Amino acid sequence: MATNLVEVRRELSLANRIVANEGIIDAFGHVSMRHPDNPNRYLLSRSRAPELVAPEDFIEYDLESQPIREPGASQYSERVIHGEIYKARPEVNSVCHHHCPAFMPLLATGTDYVPVFHLGAVGGIKPPFWDQHDEFGDTNMLVCKPEEGASLARALGSNWMVLMKRHGVTVVGTSVKDCVFRCVYSARNAEYQVRALTIGDRIASLSSGETQMAGNIVVQTTGLTRSWEYWSMRVAKAGGAVPAAAKSAKPARAPAAKATKKKKSAARRK
Repeated sequence: MATNLVEVRRELSLANRIVANEGIIDAFGHVSMRHPDNPNRYLLSRSRAPELVAPEDFIEYDLESQPIREPGASQYSERVIHGEIYKARPEVNSVCHHHCPAFMPLLATGTDYVPVFHLGAVGGIKPPFWDQHDEFGDTNMLVCKPEEGASLARALGSNWMVLMKRHGVTVVGTSVKDCVFRCVYSARNAEYQVRALTIGDRIASLSSGETQMAGNIVVQTTGLTRSWEYWSMRVAKAGGAVPAAAKSAKPARAPAAKATKKKKSAARRK
């Protein structure tokens, strides 16, 4: 687990790139993290495609989703999703909002998500739906107002995932890695579920007890670490490894200083 802001920014940058590389997010969507030193703040990238997010892109927000400092960059319009969930759920330390294609048939038909294989348990059994139109009427479907974000957070309740009708999905986790794990394997499950429904309408889903026990795999085994290493390697192979931190000005000046010292020494010898 990342322990300082440099590591945190790199881990969060990699999380955005992983969910993009795994097909959960495309040009739209975002992953955030509660600030490790201040639970009343969170980190979210400036507005850009997740696959390109770098450590220096993160903006620090308060729980009202207002930047702590003027960022000098465009911001995600749906950042209230993150702020309102962090406000409502103190145990949540990471939030991801996405529009993964695997979920779209379920969202379009109002079909409940059910775990059809053990790793799909991380999404729970029949997580809640949220329909923005119910409370706010016709909108552009983006969750931009604090009251919209708060409504979504209420619908999420104590669950790990909320399905947003005709829009997408919001997933939460106890850490960035936990959130990414839930995003990836709930999406895999949704894909398998939709495929199964093309064969027949009878699906053998996990029982309540199986879902609870299988859902603990993420914390009781090395599964989370193994998965993160695997996804990180896939990002690297795809050429999307998180760039190293920029070198400071001091090391950059070192060669010039050395050259000057050589010139002085040569002058003395003459």
